[in-house]
Amino acid sequence: MDGFTAAELEVLDWIAQHLHTDLLDSIMPWISRLANSGGIWLLLGVLLMTLNRKERRVGGQVLLSMLLSLFFCNLILKNAVGRLRPFVQNPLVELLIAAPGDPSFPSGHSSVSFAAAAVLMLNGSKGRWAALVLAGLIAFSRLYLYVHFPSDVLAGAALGIVCGLLSRQIWTYGSKRYTLRKS
Repeated sequence: MDGFTAAELEVLDWIAQHLHTDLLDSIMPWISRLANSGGIWLLLGVLLMTLNRKERRVGGQVLLSMLLSLFFCNLILKNAVGRLRPFVQNPLVELLIAAPGDPSFPSGHSSVSFAAAAVLMLNGSKGRWAALVLAGLIAFSRLYLYVHFPSDVLAGAALGIVCGLLSRQIWTYGSKRYTLRKS
């Protein structure tokens, strides 16, 4: 094990030793599950698509950002890097959730959460700050649950923000092209 991985395990061990409580042990798995398969963010994107024109645009961007996150994070980077999860490297840890079977880097939960939150922030949407806090909680839950290293979560969040930015750019470009063709 290299020094960087050892340092990251120390961070996770510190969280486990100093922040775990019975209450958080019951809440953190639930918070993490909100982003399983993009869950809460998929629901938000679909809900926004059913509202007025402005919110429909934001909902479309949320869904597109999720698709970009899935592609870059889960299909490309996780498979290219193939990093073992922290609980594999420290088998003494008792997990509070079922052990994920895919590679660790980057965190898909963090990526999809920050992708959706970035879209909401960029569009000045109502609830954007709540979405950002929720994205942060979901990302932290992955550390708390010992299923991701800090660098997995940070890379996932950064990738998610890029996917959110890219989603907005693609949507704006596509909308302009569609408007020009229509006129």
